[in-house]
Amino acid sequence: MPNRRPLLVPIIATLAFTLVCTRLGFWQLGRLEERRAWNAHLEQRLAAAPIAVSALPADSAAGHYHRVFAHGRFDFARQVALAARSSQGSPGVHLLTPLRLDDGAIVMVNRGWVYAPDAMTIDAAQWREREGETVTVTGYAETWSGRETVPVPARQRVVRALDSLAVARLVGAPILPYYVAQTSDSVRGPTRPVRLGEPVLSDGSHGSYAIQWFSFALIALVGGTLLVREELVRRRASA
Repeated sequence: MPNRRPLLVPIIATLAFTLVCTRLGFWQLGRLEERRAWNAHLEQRLAAAPIAVSALPADSAAGHYHRVFAHGRFDFARQVALAARSSQGSPGVHLLTPLRLDDGAIVMVNRGWVYAPDAMTIDAAQWREREGETVTVTGYAETWSGRETVPVPARQRVVRALDSLAVARLVGAPILPYYVAQTSDSVRGPTRPVRLGEPVLSDGSHGSYAIQWFSFALIALVGGTLLVREELVRRRASA
């Protein structure tokens, strides 16, 4: 009697794998819709009129990407560089400068990008725009989202991550739970860093992941069907 492999096992395996991949594909589509809804919410914040940074809610997620302004004086002596930031392929840093507000609180302002050959070392004295003046900074609120795992010596005044605790240690004073990404361009000249510009909101990778999972499901279904069909043809031939 010819050896006949059981068909139930590959059929069940094919269906199970197809269902799992299809479920994951729809899950990614759900994540895509959530991402788009959140992006639309953030776009509304960016389109709204600026509010004082001190008026932002304590919950950092509720204030993220709000258009804000801050009025005070820069403290360039306590400036911190955020290392390893590139711009158009060139290495550099972002300048995180304390701004002392009228009420005495300190908010960090990301004034923008400057060139640094090693993506860490700069001459901070060259980047002191409107030193000693009272300024009004406009931009959008960003949340601290990193953790400094390998601290740089304090004398270098550099961080590699957006770690509020690490930055506050270098500043030597408490800072607000937000920092301001400065977008105002009233200052011109060699002391002005390259502003970061508006944030880019994207759909992420959820759409491409969904296509991949649906593709896996289709491949499994077609491949499993062909295998079962081939086995049935072989059985008919042997009969």
